[in-house]
Amino acid sequence: MFDLGWTELMVIGIVALIVVGPKDLPGMFRTVGQFVGKAKGMAREFSRAMHDAADEAGVSDVKKTINAATRPLNTAMDEVKKSTDSFTKQTMESGKPKLDPERQEKADKIAKKSAEAATARKADEAKAAEAKAKAETKTPAAKPAAKKPATKAASKPAAKPAAKKPAAKPAAKPATKSAAKKPAAKAGTKTTAKDKA
Repeated sequence: MFDLGWTELMVIGIVALIVVGPKDLPGMFRTVGQFVGKAKGMAREFSRAMHDAADEAGVSDVKKTINAATRPLNTAMDEVKKSTDSFTKQTMESGKPKLDPERQEKADKIAKKSAEAATARKADEAKAAEAKAKAETKTPAAKPAAKKPATKAASKPAAKPAAKKPAAKPAAKPATKSAAKKPAAKAGTKTTAKDKA
């Protein structure tokens, strides 16, 4: 419509303020607003009348035909959607499809056999679970006895050898030599007549 920016509106407002005056400016804006509202209402009524006339003349049908000709893929997809919707609706309304009596009898036999097999399987699973539970109740009494050590000495770890400590190695060798000498010295202190000779 009109291409008015903020600067043009500001210029119009300043000119209106100077020409009309600050006293009459609100009345002028009210009158302009009413005029614009009436113009928009008239434009709305005109466009509605044109649409009604086009519908009566069949222009909407021509428009659909033109759109279908220009967009054949979309039109084809619309038709496919309509047909699938109608098929789905018919299928849902019809319910379960009916079988021949012979096929229905076979289907019933299959359903019965599978139900019996499922019941038997559940019974076997229940028996296996019961047997497992009985086996577990018998074995826990034997397991704790096997886990406990017989004596306290067996449960204590063995003393670490002195060979792992670096300071213990040199001390251990002279101790063994002096230990070997000491029994000889002790034996020498308790000398008898035979030892003196």
